[in-house]
Amino acid sequence: MFSSIVVGTDGSETANEAVRQAVELAKSTGASLDIVSAYEPVSGQRLRDERTQVPKDVEWMINPRQDVDHTLVAAAKLAQAAGVTVKTHAREGDPADCILDVAEETSAGLIIVGNKGMTGAKRFLLGSVPNKISHHAPCSVMIIRTT
Repeated sequence: MFSSIVVGTDGSETANEAVRQAVELAKSTGASLDIVSAYEPVSGQRLRDERTQVPKDVEWMINPRQDVDHTLVAAAKLAQAAGVTVKTHAREGDPADCILDVAEETSAGLIIVGNKGMTGAKRFLLGSVPNKISHHAPCSVMIIRTT
């Protein structure tokens, strides 16, 4: 069916549901799983300011992707516990673009995303991650109802 699945997460409850279902599908089909999380660029000044507020021995932990790394570790543990082969991808940029890039790079057969942000008039004005992915994906897309 699918040998490689890509799923995006931002650590929210709805994204965690998409990850959970992606893990279950990967487990049942024997697919590998690539988990993607995106982060916005953070100014050097903000990082320097944050580093002055923590003890010296943990300054190294202050980086633009620290929250994303935590999110990816948690999602990867879920996949590993289910016996699924997993890779994580922390990417700087627009979440939809990051997910699409990883799907292309890995020749994914399926992208899984949650439906958050696809209801109401906002999807026409602002766009959304699932909406953008559904229109530009290089493979099949599964949109999980998470709300």
